[in-house]
Amino acid sequence: METPPNEIFRDSISTVTAEGKRSWIFPKKPEGRFYEWRKLVSYGLLTILFVSPFLKIGGNQFLMFNVLERRFNIFGQPFWPQDFHLFVIMMIIGVVFVVFFTVAFGRLFCGWICPQTIFMELVFRRIEYWIDGDRGKQIRLSKMPWNAEKIKKRTLKWSIFFIISFLIANVFLAYLIGSDQLLRYITNGPLNHLSTFISLLIFTGVFYFVFAWFREQVCIIACPYGRLQGVLLDNKSIVVAYDHKRGEKEEGRAKFKKNEDRATTGKGDCIDCFQCVHVCPTGIDIRNGTQLECVNCTACIDACDKMMDNVGLPKGLIRYASEDNIEKKAKFTFSPRLKGYSAVLGILTAVLIGMLFLRNDVEARILRLPGQLYERKANNVISNVYTYKLVNKTTEDIEDVTFKILSHNGTISVVSHEKFTVPQQGLAEGTLFIELNASALNGDKDRLEIGVYSNNDLIETTTTAFLGPRNYR
Repeated sequence: METPPNEIFRDSISTVTAEGKRSWIFPKKPEGRFYEWRKLVSYGLLTILFVSPFLKIGGNQFLMFNVLERRFNIFGQPFWPQDFHLFVIMMIIGVVFVVFFTVAFGRLFCGWICPQTIFMELVFRRIEYWIDGDRGKQIRLSKMPWNAEKIKKRTLKWSIFFIISFLIANVFLAYLIGSDQLLRYITNGPLNHLSTFISLLIFTGVFYFVFAWFREQVCIIACPYGRLQGVLLDNKSIVVAYDHKRGEKEEGRAKFKKNEDRATTGKGDCIDCFQCVHVCPTGIDIRNGTQLECVNCTACIDACDKMMDNVGLPKGLIRYASEDNIEKKAKFTFSPRLKGYSAVLGILTAVLIGMLFLRNDVEARILRLPGQLYERKANNVISNVYTYKLVNKTTEDIEDVTFKILSHNGTISVVSHEKFTVPQQGLAEGTLFIELNASALNGDKDRLEIGVYSNNDLIETTTTAFLGPRNYR
């Protein structure tokens, strides 16, 4: 089936030529109210990103994702592998929230919150504008032969890009291994931690490659979210949209003529100035409708509003709007689809909050030693051997730890020591024996409840299986 002429643009992406080569994007420097708001949001988020690994609450790093040691801190609260179920719930909540947000507001996340967009548009491109100039100067510099001016500008820009990439890599490393460990590595010198330093340089190279060369291709080619939005968006979703009803009218768009009354000529309000195209960081024409490449950055809104001001026409030709709003003047409504997502999100959030409140500071596991049967002792006593593991999720040592059987009459003997200490954010493990009189058993496999005490205060309970003689009674 042949593609209609007005839909040919959907057969290819804006950053690739007809010959399959890279088409470099030189966006015009944006300016306007949305851009100023984006700067405030972006620099606020960047501050949080760079400060969080070095901020501590109760001795815990504010945010840490130590995958290697399977230790995580979220808002100062430590999480261990035993809390994996909480991470599963959090991930599901995140996915549902993204779906909910996309159905309602399209790719607003991409334009305002995504780290890729923030670094690219509000850090690296701003440096590029400072060194290379605006769109026209960048195009001329790109076509210029390698003379002294071009070498000087390219060397300066690429050097700054590398330094910023190295800084970003260090911050991400602080999230992975902890800021204290990172500062220790820096103090000791990179040669004393060569493998870590090489990994850091690899990450620096990746960031440099993304922001210096791959750039908007991440959003267009690599990121799956752009393709996901095609499934999630509907006619009621609010996106950055061109009002074709107003822009085209009966006679279509046309260049602006001084003292022209476009209302009587039937021409649309779009003056075909291409400012919305020139300012787009992914090189698309928003007038073609919602497209895969659009990240809802609002640069086209600011550019169009400025041109409308210049020619004395109302703003809002390009604006946040839904297709129903443009076609039918329908206002945004909380559709049954959004209500369904909200209900699921609310239930999952309530479950997570409940789990967090029920989460203990100490995690205890007592398991029978694999391959060991029970042992019969004098006076009809049955003995089982176990391994124990206690995880301390707090920032204080838990001292004088002992075990007591809560469900049966019997004794617990810890190998090597009766009382011990579980270090802060650490674990203690060892071996213990549980002895019960056979008369206290109800069968060949009883369930025991065991209490964990610190300074005679009950801090956790756990259960384990106890094996005895079959059909004793």
